[in-house]
Amino acid sequence: MLPSVRTLIAPSILAADFARLGEQVNTVAPYVDLLHVDVMDGHFVPNLSLGLPVIESLRKVTDLKFDCHLMMHNAHRYFPEMRAAGGNLVSVHLEVYPDPRPIAEAARAEGLEFGIAFNPPTDFSAVEPFLELCDMIVVMSVHPGFGGQSFIDDSLRKMEIARKSIESQGLSTDIEVDGGIGAANIRRARDAGANVFVAGSSVFGKEDPVEAVQELRRAIESRETA
Repeated sequence: MLPSVRTLIAPSILAADFARLGEQVNTVAPYVDLLHVDVMDGHFVPNLSLGLPVIESLRKVTDLKFDCHLMMHNAHRYFPEMRAAGGNLVSVHLEVYPDPRPIAEAARAEGLEFGIAFNPPTDFSAVEPFLELCDMIVVMSVHPGFGGQSFIDDSLRKMEIARKSIESQGLSTDIEVDGGIGAANIRRARDAGANVFVAGSSVFGKEDPVEAVQELRRAIESRETA
């Protein structure tokens, strides 16, 4: 466990009922720490998802921090619009931007926090040289593009290595784990070094999303790993 590192729950609206999106976000808002917003272009990943109008609409109903995961090519072109719509943090993929330094600079110029996401086949060693650029790194524990996938256990090793590297460098970079997180494995991810947990179907896919969030928090605090 990492007692000195803040633990944050980030429900993913990809799993929400879009006919009741504002209502569902407001229901969980008092119990979560930020909102995970997936933006997909149908090219980098084989799926399309919400865009700027949805982010702008959600900003009108909540003051939660928006953690925008940009699974897309040319994500940097949309930074000004992303900020104007209400985004707070943008994560781009290392697979798209193998040298993310100018992209990080562009994000900060718009007043955005910056993160790097990396897919299951990508080793943490590719991300490590850029840790100082990042407010957050996003360890993908599923292949990106669709919700409801099973957790990839090898991602735990990446979290462990990332946590050691961050601490050895004296950085405060958050480690977010994205994909397949639920009450059965969230403590394992926490023990491996993650401190921000994206939860989609394990929150919005449940009959009582608030109880689902509370169950995740209880699982994190449990002395027994699942």
